Amino acid sequence: MMQKLLTLTLLVAFSLSACARQPQVGRGLVSAANIDCMARAMYFESNRSSRDGMIAVGSVVMNRAQSADFPNAVCAVVSQPNQFAPGVMTKAMDGAGRALAKASAAAVLAGERHPNIEGARFFHAAWYDADFNNIHYVLTAGGNAFYEKRRPENVTSPDPLPQTEGITG
Repeated sequence: MMQKLLTLTLLVAFSLSACARQPQVGRGLVSAANIDCMARAMYFESNRSSRDGMIAVGSVVMNRAQSADFPNAVCAVVSQPNQFAPGVMTKAMDGAGRALAKASAAAVLAGERHPNIEGARFFHAAWYDADFNNIHYVLTAGGNAFYEKRRPENVTSPDPLPQTEGITG
């Protein structure tokens, strides 16, 4: 009896700790603060005119928030030092890119993801030549090349893919 109780207690504790790493999706995550943080990452990291690029950046932010390697809150992920564009949390957003970023941020926080991002948690400017043997590219959109880090023997796409747009709504 004691063994079953201990097993059940450990199972519940493990389940609850696993849930704590999962950021909410849907209405609970769509707040003014989260929209602002997500929109800032999208605005300053994509070329401000590509919805696909913005949704891809947002998908990376959400993948990071679900990973034990990064904070599990959207604003904490976006404001991590040296992870996103300098001034991402302080510079002004303006013009049509701001409206697109806000709308795209709300869509990602409500559950939309770029279908080609899958588990990618990293990206760099598409023009940058990253000379590492563990980068597996999954998408190039909005001026960025998105990738997963893999063991070198599991990398099947070591070069950035051609720019793709028009996939997201």
